[in-house]
Amino acid sequence: MLPAPLIETEAQLEYRLSEPTPALIDAIAALEGDILILGVGGKMGTTLATQAKRAIDEAVRSKKVIGVSRLSVPGLQEKLHAAGIQTIAGELLNEGCLKKLPDIQNVIFMAGRKFDATGNEPLMGTINTYLPGRICEKFPSSRLVVFSTGNVYPMTPVCQGGATEHHPVEPLGEYAQSCLGRERVFEYFAAHYGTPMAMLRLNYAVELRYGILLDIAENVYQETPIPLAMGNVNVIWQGDATSIALRALAHCQTPPLVLNITGPETVSIRQLAERFCQVWALPTTSKLGDKQPCFIGEEATTALLSNASLCHQRFGYPHVSLEQMIQWVAHWVNIGGPTLKKPTKFERRDGKF
Repeated sequence: MLPAPLIETEAQLEYRLSEPTPALIDAIAALEGDILILGVGGKMGTTLATQAKRAIDEAVRSKKVIGVSRLSVPGLQEKLHAAGIQTIAGELLNEGCLKKLPDIQNVIFMAGRKFDATGNEPLMGTINTYLPGRICEKFPSSRLVVFSTGNVYPMTPVCQGGATEHHPVEPLGEYAQSCLGRERVFEYFAAHYGTPMAMLRLNYAVELRYGILLDIAENVYQETPIPLAMGNVNVIWQGDATSIALRALAHCQTPPLVLNITGPETVSIRQLAERFCQVWALPTTSKLGDKQPCFIGEEATTALLSNASLCHQRFGYPHVSLEQMIQWVAHWVNIGGPTLKKPTKFERRDGKF
Protein backbone atom coordinates (compact mmCIF):
# COMPACT_ATOMS: atom_id res chain seq x y z
CA MET A 1 0.00 0.00 0.00
CA LEU A 2 1.36 3.42 -0.95
CA PRO A 3 1.75 6.00 1.83
CA ALA A 4 -1.07 8.51 2.14
CA PRO A 5 -0.41 12.09 0.97
CA LEU A 6 1.09 14.47 3.48
CA ILE A 7 -1.35 16.72 5.34
CA GLU A 8 -0.87 20.45 4.74
CA THR A 9 -3.81 22.20 6.43
CA GLU A 10 -6.16 21.83 9.39
CA ALA A 11 -9.05 21.30 6.98
CA GLN A 12 -7.21 18.34 5.42
CA LEU A 13 -6.33 17.04 8.87
CA GLU A 14 -9.89 17.16 10.17
CA TYR A 15 -11.17 15.54 6.98
CA ARG A 16 -8.69 12.70 7.40
CA LEU A 17 -9.37 12.30 11.14
CA SER A 18 -13.13 11.99 10.58
CA GLU A 19 -12.96 9.73 7.52
CA PRO A 20 -15.20 6.69 8.11
CA THR A 21 -13.96 3.25 7.14
CA PRO A 22 -16.19 0.81 5.22
CA ALA A 23 -16.53 -1.25 8.42
CA LEU A 24 -17.78 1.80 10.32
CA ILE A 25 -20.23 2.70 7.57
CA ASP A 26 -21.63 -0.84 7.66
CA ALA A 27 -21.88 -0.73 11.46
CA ILE A 28 -23.70 2.60 11.44
CA ALA A 29 -26.06 1.35 8.73
CA ALA A 30 -27.06 -1.57 10.96
CA LEU A 31 -27.33 0.48 14.16
CA GLU A 32 -30.79 1.41 15.40
CA GLY A 33 -31.40 4.86 16.83
CA ASP A 34 -29.73 8.26 16.99
CA ILE A 35 -26.36 9.01 18.62
CA LEU A 36 -25.79 11.34 21.59
CA ILE A 37 -22.22 12.41 22.40
CA LEU A 38 -21.62 13.71 25.92
CA GLY A 39 -18.48 15.85 26.02
CA VAL A 40 -18.37 16.67 22.32
CA GLY A 41 -16.22 19.74 23.00
CA GLY A 42 -13.14 17.74 24.05
CA LYS A 43 -10.06 16.96 21.96
CA MET A 44 -11.67 13.87 20.39
CA GLY A 45 -15.33 14.89 20.49
CA THR A 46 -15.47 16.81 17.23
CA THR A 47 -13.66 14.01 15.38
CA LEU A 48 -16.07 11.39 16.70
CA ALA A 49 -19.20 13.44 16.00
CA THR A 50 -18.12 14.35 12.47
CA GLN A 51 -17.03 10.80 11.75
CA ALA A 52 -20.43 9.51 12.90
CA LYS A 53 -22.28 11.99 10.69
CA ARG A 54 -20.12 11.17 7.67
CA ALA A 55 -20.73 7.45 8.20
CA ILE A 56 -24.49 8.07 8.47
CA ASP A 57 -24.44 10.03 5.22
CA GLU A 58 -22.38 7.34 3.48
CA ALA A 59 -24.81 4.70 4.72
CA VAL A 60 -27.74 6.84 3.46
CA ARG A 61 -29.47 6.83 6.84
CA SER A 62 -31.41 9.60 8.59
CA LYS A 63 -30.04 9.23 12.11
CA LYS A 64 -29.29 12.31 14.19
CA VAL A 65 -25.94 13.05 15.81
CA ILE A 66 -26.32 15.31 18.84
CA GLY A 67 -23.36 16.71 20.76
CA VAL A 68 -23.53 18.02 24.33
CA SER A 69 -20.91 20.37 25.74
CA ARG A 70 -20.47 23.77 27.30
CA LEU A 71 -19.42 24.79 23.76
CA SER A 72 -17.20 27.46 25.24
CA VAL A 73 -14.58 27.29 22.46
CA PRO A 74 -15.26 30.10 19.97
CA GLY A 75 -16.62 28.80 16.69
CA LEU A 76 -17.09 25.20 17.87
CA GLN A 77 -20.88 25.23 17.78
CA GLU A 78 -20.90 26.75 14.29
CA LYS A 79 -18.36 24.18 13.13
CA LEU A 80 -20.48 21.30 14.41
CA HIS A 81 -23.64 22.72 12.86
CA ALA A 82 -21.86 23.08 9.51
CA ALA A 83 -21.04 19.37 9.69
CA GLY A 84 -24.70 18.52 10.24
CA ILE A 85 -24.38 17.83 13.97
CA GLN A 86 -27.02 19.14 16.36
CA THR A 87 -25.79 20.62 19.64
CA ILE A 88 -27.01 21.19 23.18
CA ALA A 89 -25.03 23.75 25.15
CA GLY A 90 -24.86 23.11 28.87
CA GLU A 91 -22.92 21.90 31.89
CA LEU A 92 -23.58 18.20 32.47
CA LEU A 93 -23.20 18.65 36.23
CA ASN A 94 -26.22 20.97 36.10
CA GLU A 95 -29.49 19.20 36.83
CA GLY A 96 -31.32 21.40 34.34
CA CYS A 97 -28.97 20.36 31.56
CA LEU A 98 -29.45 16.68 32.35
CA LYS A 99 -33.23 17.00 32.35
CA LYS A 100 -33.35 18.55 28.90
CA LEU A 101 -31.26 15.81 27.26
CA PRO A 102 -33.40 13.75 24.88
CA ASP A 103 -33.91 10.02 25.41
CA ILE A 104 -31.63 8.45 22.82
CA GLN A 105 -30.77 4.84 22.18
CA ASN A 106 -27.01 5.28 21.69
CA VAL A 107 -24.91 7.36 24.10
CA ILE A 108 -21.15 7.91 24.04
CA PHE A 109 -19.70 9.27 27.27
CA MET A 110 -16.55 11.35 26.62
CA ALA A 111 -16.81 13.81 29.52
CA GLY A 112 -13.89 13.81 31.91
CA ARG A 113 -11.10 15.83 33.47
CA LYS A 114 -7.40 15.02 33.53
CA PHE A 115 -4.98 17.89 33.09
CA ASP A 116 -4.26 20.73 35.51
CA ALA A 117 -6.36 19.12 38.24
CA THR A 118 -3.73 19.65 40.95
CA GLY A 119 -5.35 21.99 43.45
CA ASN A 120 -8.79 21.30 42.01
CA GLU A 121 -9.10 17.61 42.77
CA PRO A 122 -12.73 17.85 43.99
CA LEU A 123 -13.91 18.99 40.56
CA MET A 124 -11.91 16.25 38.85
CA GLY A 125 -13.35 13.63 41.16
CA THR A 126 -16.88 14.94 40.72
CA ILE A 127 -16.71 14.92 36.91
CA ASN A 128 -14.97 11.57 36.67
CA THR A 129 -16.86 9.68 39.38
CA TYR A 130 -20.12 11.40 40.38
CA LEU A 131 -21.33 12.45 36.92
CA PRO A 132 -21.32 8.88 35.53
CA GLY A 133 -23.97 7.86 38.05
CA ARG A 134 -26.20 10.72 37.01
CA ILE A 135 -25.78 9.76 33.37
CA CYS A 136 -26.70 6.15 34.11
CA GLU A 137 -29.86 7.29 35.89
CA LYS A 138 -30.75 9.43 32.89
CA PHE A 139 -30.16 6.70 30.29
CA PRO A 140 -30.92 3.34 31.97
CA SER A 141 -32.16 1.73 28.74
CA SER A 142 -29.64 3.14 26.27
CA ARG A 143 -26.47 1.59 24.91
CA LEU A 144 -23.54 3.32 26.59
CA VAL A 145 -19.99 3.48 25.25
CA VAL A 146 -17.74 4.92 27.95
CA PHE A 147 -14.26 6.32 27.44
CA SER A 148 -11.85 5.26 30.16
CA THR A 149 -8.05 5.12 30.27
CA GLY A 150 -5.14 2.72 30.46
CA ASN A 151 -4.01 4.68 33.51
CA VAL A 152 -6.15 2.35 35.63
CA TYR A 153 -3.40 -0.27 35.17
CA PRO A 154 -0.10 -0.30 37.04
CA MET A 155 3.15 0.00 35.16
CA THR A 156 4.21 -3.37 33.80
CA PRO A 157 7.53 -4.79 32.57
CA VAL A 158 8.21 -3.58 29.03
CA CYS A 159 9.16 -7.11 27.99
CA GLN A 160 5.61 -8.35 28.76
CA GLY A 161 3.93 -6.28 26.04
CA GLY A 162 1.45 -4.37 28.20
CA ALA A 163 -1.48 -5.09 30.49
CA THR A 164 -4.40 -7.04 29.09
CA GLU A 165 -7.99 -6.47 30.17
CA HIS A 166 -7.54 -9.28 32.72
CA HIS A 167 -4.60 -7.60 34.44
CA PRO A 168 -5.43 -6.40 37.98
CA VAL A 169 -6.06 -2.68 38.09
CA GLU A 170 -3.82 -0.56 40.29
CA PRO A 171 -4.28 3.15 39.52
CA LEU A 172 -1.46 5.51 40.45
CA GLY A 173 -2.46 9.02 41.51
CA GLU A 174 -5.82 10.73 42.00
CA TYR A 175 -6.60 11.06 38.29
CA ALA A 176 -6.25 7.34 37.65
CA GLN A 177 -8.10 6.55 40.88
CA SER A 178 -11.02 8.74 39.80
CA CYS A 179 -11.07 6.96 36.42
CA LEU A 180 -11.32 3.58 38.12
CA GLY A 181 -14.10 5.10 40.22
CA ARG A 182 -15.85 6.06 36.97
CA GLU A 183 -15.63 2.48 35.76
CA ARG A 184 -16.98 1.09 39.02
CA VAL A 185 -19.97 3.44 38.97
CA PHE A 186 -20.82 2.44 35.40
CA GLU A 187 -20.39 -1.24 36.29
CA TYR A 188 -22.76 -0.86 39.24
CA PHE A 189 -25.50 0.76 37.18
CA ALA A 190 -25.03 -1.72 34.32
CA ALA A 191 -25.94 -4.44 36.80
CA HIS A 192 -28.62 -2.36 38.55
CA TYR A 193 -30.53 -1.34 35.40
CA GLY A 194 -29.30 -3.97 32.95
CA THR A 195 -27.82 -1.20 30.81
CA PRO A 196 -25.61 -2.59 28.02
CA MET A 197 -22.19 -0.91 28.01
CA ALA A 198 -18.71 -0.98 26.55
CA MET A 199 -15.80 0.63 28.42
CA LEU A 200 -12.79 1.64 26.37
CA ARG A 201 -9.43 1.99 28.12
CA LEU A 202 -7.66 4.34 25.72
CA ASN A 203 -3.87 4.67 25.65
CA TYR A 204 -3.02 7.14 23.79
CA ALA A 205 -4.82 8.83 20.87
CA VAL A 206 -2.70 11.10 18.66
CA GLU A 207 -3.20 13.54 15.81
CA LEU A 208 -0.98 16.24 14.33
CA ARG A 209 -1.93 19.04 16.74
CA TYR A 210 -1.74 16.98 19.90
CA GLY A 211 -0.26 13.77 21.23
CA ILE A 212 2.89 11.94 22.22
CA LEU A 213 4.32 11.91 18.69
CA LEU A 214 3.98 15.67 18.47
CA ASP A 215 5.55 16.08 21.93
CA ILE A 216 8.63 14.13 20.86
CA ALA A 217 8.90 15.81 17.46
CA GLU A 218 8.69 19.28 19.02
CA ASN A 219 11.30 18.39 21.65
CA VAL A 220 13.70 17.26 18.95
CA TYR A 221 13.02 20.35 16.84
CA GLN A 222 13.45 22.70 19.80
CA GLU A 223 16.49 20.73 20.99
CA THR A 224 14.77 20.18 24.33
CA PRO A 225 15.99 17.20 26.38
CA ILE A 226 13.61 14.27 26.29
CA PRO A 227 13.12 12.34 29.58
CA LEU A 228 13.53 8.60 29.06
CA ALA A 229 12.29 7.20 32.38
CA MET A 230 8.94 6.41 30.70
CA GLY A 231 10.83 4.95 27.80
CA ASN A 232 7.99 3.15 26.01
CA VAL A 233 4.38 4.01 25.16
CA ASN A 234 1.40 2.93 23.04
CA VAL A 235 -0.31 5.21 20.54
CA ILE A 236 -3.22 5.06 18.10
CA TRP A 237 -4.44 7.46 15.42
CA GLN A 238 -7.34 9.45 16.83
CA GLY A 239 -9.57 8.64 13.87
CA ASP A 240 -9.03 4.92 14.46
CA ALA A 241 -9.88 5.30 18.15
CA THR A 242 -13.13 7.16 17.46
CA SER A 243 -14.08 4.65 14.77
CA ILE A 244 -13.70 1.82 17.28
CA ALA A 245 -15.81 3.73 19.81
CA LEU A 246 -18.64 4.13 17.32
CA ARG A 247 -18.47 0.50 16.23
CA ALA A 248 -18.48 -0.54 19.90
CA LEU A 249 -22.10 0.64 20.19
CA ALA A 250 -23.12 -2.64 18.56
CA HIS A 251 -21.05 -4.62 21.08
CA CYS A 252 -22.44 -3.20 24.33
CA GLN A 253 -23.36 -5.83 26.89
CA THR A 254 -24.06 -6.48 30.56
CA PRO A 255 -21.71 -6.78 32.38
CA PRO A 256 -19.85 -4.16 30.36
CA LEU A 257 -17.43 -5.16 27.62
CA VAL A 258 -13.97 -3.85 28.58
CA LEU A 259 -11.47 -3.20 25.79
CA ASN A 260 -8.00 -1.71 25.65
CA ILE A 261 -7.84 0.74 22.74
CA THR A 262 -4.38 1.47 21.34
CA GLY A 263 -1.98 0.51 18.60
CA PRO A 264 -0.21 -2.86 18.35
CA GLU A 265 3.33 -1.57 18.93
CA THR A 266 5.31 -0.93 22.07
CA VAL A 267 6.83 2.36 20.92
CA SER A 268 10.34 3.28 22.10
CA ILE A 269 10.64 7.00 22.89
CA ARG A 270 14.36 6.93 22.03
CA GLN A 271 13.77 5.24 18.68
CA LEU A 272 10.87 7.55 17.95
CA ALA A 273 13.04 10.66 18.39
CA GLU A 274 15.76 9.15 16.22
CA ARG A 275 13.20 8.26 13.56
CA PHE A 276 12.04 11.89 13.33
CA CYS A 277 15.66 12.90 12.69
CA GLN A 278 15.91 10.30 9.92
CA VAL A 279 12.73 11.59 8.25
CA TRP A 280 13.89 15.19 8.46
CA ALA A 281 17.27 14.24 6.97
CA LEU A 282 15.62 13.29 3.67
CA PRO A 283 16.20 15.76 0.80
CA THR A 284 12.55 16.80 0.77
CA THR A 285 12.72 17.84 4.43
CA SER A 286 16.28 19.07 4.69
CA LYS A 287 15.18 22.14 6.65
CA LEU A 288 15.47 20.08 9.84
CA GLY A 289 18.13 17.63 8.73
CA ASP A 290 20.74 18.75 11.24
CA LYS A 291 18.58 18.09 14.32
CA GLN A 292 19.72 15.51 16.83
CA PRO A 293 17.75 14.28 19.86
CA CYS A 294 18.91 15.03 23.38
CA PHE A 295 17.92 12.64 26.15
CA ILE A 296 17.81 12.72 29.95
CA GLY A 297 18.15 9.56 32.01
CA GLU A 298 17.63 5.96 31.02
CA GLU A 299 14.63 3.83 30.22
CA ALA A 300 12.99 2.16 33.21
CA THR A 301 12.21 -1.52 32.93
CA THR A 302 8.49 -0.78 33.42
CA ALA A 303 6.06 1.55 31.67
CA LEU A 304 2.36 2.32 31.38
CA LEU A 305 1.52 -0.04 28.53
CA SER A 306 -1.64 -1.72 27.26
CA ASN A 307 -2.12 -4.84 25.17
CA ALA A 308 -4.98 -4.23 22.72
CA SER A 309 -4.94 -7.62 20.97
CA LEU A 310 -8.54 -8.32 22.08
CA CYS A 311 -9.68 -5.09 20.42
CA HIS A 312 -7.72 -5.90 17.25
CA GLN A 313 -9.27 -9.37 17.16
CA ARG A 314 -12.75 -7.84 17.30
CA PHE A 315 -12.30 -4.72 15.16
CA GLY A 316 -9.12 -5.31 13.16
CA TYR A 317 -5.82 -3.45 13.27
CA PRO A 318 -5.76 0.36 13.08
CA HIS A 319 -5.93 1.71 9.54
CA VAL A 320 -3.25 4.37 10.09
CA SER A 321 0.14 2.84 10.84
CA LEU A 322 2.73 4.15 13.27
CA GLU A 323 5.10 4.98 10.42
CA GLN A 324 2.37 6.91 8.61
CA MET A 325 1.71 8.94 11.77
CA ILE A 326 5.43 9.67 12.11
CA GLN A 327 5.62 10.88 8.51
CA TRP A 328 2.59 13.13 8.95
CA VAL A 329 3.77 14.60 12.27
CA ALA A 330 7.29 15.18 10.94
CA HIS A 331 5.90 17.12 8.00
CA TRP A 332 3.47 19.04 10.19
CA VAL A 333 6.25 20.23 12.46
CA ASN A 334 8.45 20.97 9.44
CA ILE A 335 5.84 23.34 7.94
CA GLY A 336 4.96 24.93 11.29
CA GLY A 337 1.44 23.55 11.47
CA PRO A 338 -0.75 24.84 14.34
CA THR A 339 -0.97 22.82 17.56
CA LEU A 340 -3.19 22.80 20.63
CA LYS A 341 -0.18 23.66 22.81
CA LYS A 342 -1.20 20.99 25.32
CA PRO A 343 1.60 18.60 26.29
CA THR A 344 0.47 15.09 27.12
CA LYS A 345 2.81 14.77 30.14
CA PHE A 346 3.25 11.13 29.15
CA GLU A 347 6.65 11.10 30.87
CA ARG A 348 5.13 11.42 34.36
CA ARG A 349 5.58 8.28 36.44
CA ASP A 350 3.83 9.65 39.54
CA GLY A 351 0.31 9.83 38.11
CA LYS A 352 0.16 13.63 38.41
CA PHE A 353 -0.95 15.37 35.23
